[in-house]
Amino acid sequence: MIPEVLTKMILYFKDDARRINHALKVYGFAKAISSGENITNDQKDTLEIAAILHDIGIKEAEKKYNSTAGKYQEIEGPAIAERILEECGIQKTVIERVCYIIGNHHSYNKIDNIDFQVLVEADFLVNIYEDEMDADSIKTIKDKYFKTPTGIKLISSIYNCAFS
Repeated sequence: MIPEVLTKMILYFKDDARRINHALKVYGFAKAISSGENITNDQKDTLEIAAILHDIGIKEAEKKYNSTAGKYQEIEGPAIAERILEECGIQKTVIERVCYIIGNHHSYNKIDNIDFQVLVEADFLVNIYEDEMDADSIKTIKDKYFKTPTGIKLISSIYNCAFS
């Protein structure tokens, strides 16, 4: 299941190595965080699929809105993810949950469960590095958005300079 979703994501983004690498890094951090948390196997599967596909709407957002803004990714991503996941034979309940997460992954007030929380933390861990955020921004993100003990441990370790 996961290998097929990974392959379809890579084929969808084609030659866009930056977006493929971003998705793979978020997926890796999501796995790392979830391994330290009390999360069921079903939640892990949903989380991992959502992590792989969380930014799948970005290409369509660029085409339609000439923007990569989160709100446009949230609008465009679920339909693309649903199509990919149906092709992979993923259960309808998993598709619905993944689409909910993708459709809200920049709307932090809609975090409603551990799978969504871990995805947000994993995405921030990658975005902090990729966007070269300063120490004040990192501290704000940690204090405002990180809730899991494992996520807090990782952000504190990786970006220790922000908390010295």
